[in-house]
Amino acid sequence: MAGRGRAGRDSVRGVIDASPGALVFLLVAGLLAGGINGVAGGGSLLVFPALLAVGFSPLAANVTNSVAQWPGYVGIVAGTRKDLVGQRRRVLHTVPVAAVGSAVGCVLLLVLPDAVFDAVVPALVLAASALTALGPRIRTWIGTPEPGAPDRLVTLLPAVFFAGVYGGYFGGALGVILIATLQLCTNDTLRRLNALKALLTLLVATVTVVIFAVGAPVDWLAVALLAPTTLVGGYLGGALARRLPETVLRWSVVVVGTAVGVYLIVT
Repeated sequence: MAGRGRAGRDSVRGVIDASPGALVFLLVAGLLAGGINGVAGGGSLLVFPALLAVGFSPLAANVTNSVAQWPGYVGIVAGTRKDLVGQRRRVLHTVPVAAVGSAVGCVLLLVLPDAVFDAVVPALVLAASALTALGPRIRTWIGTPEPGAPDRLVTLLPAVFFAGVYGGYFGGALGVILIATLQLCTNDTLRRLNALKALLTLLVATVTVVIFAVGAPVDWLAVALLAPTTLVGGYLGGALARRLPETVLRWSVVVVGTAVGVYLIVT
């Protein structure tokens, strides 16, 4: 942990020494990330490379990014809250599972080697994007439930748990993974599932904030800079998602998720 503490102090010096142009760059990245998270998920990948670009170590960039995204997720939930009406049972089933998964993911991030991080994350993001693209066809293969049919909890809850682990471990494109999971395991409109995705993402982010605040090199100056922009962007993006046709929303998720996965592979 001592090495990680030094990485955190180095990242703080990077923010303090950043030029005005670099600070504006981070602000714009935060605003765009919040908006993309509200519409499709994956926007945190804009902030992660932006932090690397201004001198953060990968670990410090990852944990700082995770904490800075939290206000944006609050904004997304505020923008989509009307679509949560009628989902109380589904929320009660998924929320505790996502919370436990997130805690497990945070612990894994702090104890596993960086090589594991680099190898696993791109594959998960690309797989989630493919699931989203093929979602309607897969639902046809496995059988579309009748209107009002119960959720497939046998697959939904383990999938949400592993999504929570992913979110605690990395977090980038968590929304892509969650929306793919919800689409395949529940019987509802994509717009309403996007609202539940927002709530679960906020929960996962809340767990990471608590754990990373204690055990990881979070740069709180960068968080203070980014948090307001992710909040505004998240609220606007969440409100926009409620007005998009389902086909547009689905393919927005696919495009963003694929771009995120390719980015992680080539960098």
